Amino acid sequence: MRARPLLTALAAALILGPGRLAAQAGTERARDLGIPLDGTPGPLDAITDVSGVTVGHSTIVRGSGRLVQGKGPVRTGVTVVFPRGKADLSPVFAGWFSLNGNGEMTGTAWIDDYGLLFYPIAITNTNSVGTVRDVLIEWGAERLLDALHCCLPVVAETWDGDLNDIFGFHVKKEHVYAALSAAAGGPVAEGNVGGGTGMQCLGFKGGIGTASRQITAARGRFTVGALVQCNFGLRRQLRIAGIPVNQELRVPEPCYDTRERLDSTMAPDRCTAASGERVGEAEHGSIIVVLATDAPLLPHQLKRIARRAALGVGRMGGIAGAGSGDLFIAFSTGPTGTPDSTGVARVAMLSDDVIDPVYEAAVQATEEAIINAMLAARTMTGANWYRVEALPHDGLRAVLARHGRLVGK
Repeated sequence: MRARPLLTALAAALILGPGRLAAQAGTERARDLGIPLDGTPGPLDAITDVSGVTVGHSTIVRGSGRLVQGKGPVRTGVTVVFPRGKADLSPVFAGWFSLNGNGEMTGTAWIDDYGLLFYPIAITNTNSVGTVRDVLIEWGAERLLDALHCCLPVVAETWDGDLNDIFGFHVKKEHVYAALSAAAGGPVAEGNVGGGTGMQCLGFKGGIGTASRQITAARGRFTVGALVQCNFGLRRQLRIAGIPVNQELRVPEPCYDTRERLDSTMAPDRCTAASGERVGEAEHGSIIVVLATDAPLLPHQLKRIARRAALGVGRMGGIAGAGSGDLFIAFSTGPTGTPDSTGVARVAMLSDDVIDPVYEAAVQATEEAIINAMLAARTMTGANWYRVEALPHDGLRAVLARHGRLVGK
């Protein structure tokens, strides 16, 4: 068990901000391992490669042992994404898509009708959406003074109830403000941070991940960035570089790591020396994908961009199971136009004849962001001694090498 190093690293996330933890930890990302990936990443290979985008995390890790509702153990948090940074709250065009709707993303009716995003996007656990939404409205009351444009922020969620005391409602006002305050450009901390703290992905520890792609289109060079909160899928579904890697990785399934008495629903999943998927296991996770670009796109185009995140999820083996909330949002940092004296605003739009590279970049960045989330995540033990193993880097590298799928190694 790695409780003490884990607590130290996550506490550092609150102090050092979103980028310095990743650099400090020296985490191997997908390209460091030699995983073959399509496309050209930006300098940071992160959503913050899109100029102006900033990311902040607030992480809550507290307690261990048996779950006591309202007390813990706590493994949760909040992640926020500012499209233009904290200093510029001017709106951006946006569009969203639901691949499977067993989840929540607030503010989407406004996005459908108006195509504009005014607030930072926030991601947290399922039961904290209301709290985070209310705090964002309070935060915006001093900053977004136009009643027409206020009070409908986008807040999305995934379920962390295996590792976290999710019915204890531990995300509070101060945690949301901490994430907002921490938002910065530069490298983005990944794995067990922010809203991704207590998440599982494709049978391993999941969390926050990010990636980017640079593309050349007819009218210039553009960047597409992705940030994911990864909490979907079963281990047998996992594909990396097209290889069903779990068939060759002998890693214990998530289990209750204790000799303490467990109730009848938990006892069958007590940790043993054996590995293997649980019989009859059904997916009950989700994934949130935030896509950002500086390409000049209008809301109807951004809705199509958001759809492409589904193809990145599919490359990893995801099937959008009935228990999964797979919700995606895309925005463009391009100008939304200033109305002239007649009330007409003129905006640029990338021609659909040349939009395919943006679609491709969205698929590629989503896929890599999921891999990066899993590689950055660390083994975690949470409520009721429930333990979820991290994806083993050496084991993954060995599997891909056997299949001739490593590059530059």
